[in-house]
Amino acid sequence: MTETFRSGYVTIVGPPNVGKSTLLNRLMGQKIAIVTPKPQTTRNRLLGILTRPGTQMIFVDTPGIFRPGYPLQKAMVETAVRALGEADLALVMIDASGRHGDDEDRILRLLSEGGIVAVLALNKIDLVRDKKQLLPLIDRYHRTGLFREIVPVSALTGEGVADLLTVLSDLLPEGPQYYPEDMITESPERFLAAEVIREKVFLRTGEEIPYSAAVKVDEYKDRGDSLYIKATVYLERGSQKAIMIGQKGSKLKEIGQLARQELEAQTGRKIFLDLWVKVRRKWRHQTGDLRFFGYDGRR
Repeated sequence: MTETFRSGYVTIVGPPNVGKSTLLNRLMGQKIAIVTPKPQTTRNRLLGILTRPGTQMIFVDTPGIFRPGYPLQKAMVETAVRALGEADLALVMIDASGRHGDDEDRILRLLSEGGIVAVLALNKIDLVRDKKQLLPLIDRYHRTGLFREIVPVSALTGEGVADLLTVLSDLLPEGPQYYPEDMITESPERFLAAEVIREKVFLRTGEEIPYSAAVKVDEYKDRGDSLYIKATVYLERGSQKAIMIGQKGSKLKEIGQLARQELEAQTGRKIFLDLWVKVRRKWRHQTGDLRFFGYDGRR
């Protein structure tokens, strides 16, 4: 008798900064998605492919769902909503330690209108001292009738994540193995390299610079035992460029070193990273620029 194989796309959705990318990395057991403390770090959908005996879960990390203020944000939200509509199973994330508002209400409406099979992960329970405080929250979401299961987790510490994986695998439909067993993502190496660089920009700059920054990999050359990567960080104003470069190039050098170290750890190869900074005025508001950076909501 042939054992049943289960597979499908599990789209991770939630408000900004709820821990979606941190949870994806925890579920995968390795870093796939960039993570920073700043909201709206994730701009594209990103697949994490987890193959285990009898199951293949294709996790889709998405930007947060919120009320967008300008074209880039609108494209980000459209990306998340489209991925939710294409899901075999929705994994909705809520911050168990924080406030609950309009962004969550919009997600609940999307679930209700789409008739999507969904699981709720109450994240950041490591920040909730008295776990009894979770009970009214669990009851609140249970009464919506939208969730097959509600699982308290901490993406940061891993608490509850094994239980969550079991719940998700049990709810997946029967289906084929879509990807080879050793494949963990379908994203191109150029895209992943650009994301690592952008993560370091988010972590090492403040104010508006992270949100005004986009990274484009111009060259990605295999040199046998090493890789040559030429990338450009685009900003919206000349004053931001000066801050990004820093005194005598110190800030850009720091960001480049951090990115190079992580890329070397990921690839196991020597990385030669050639990093540049250019100004592309108001790119977040221009349809053509959003398409140039791959932020047109199609990815």
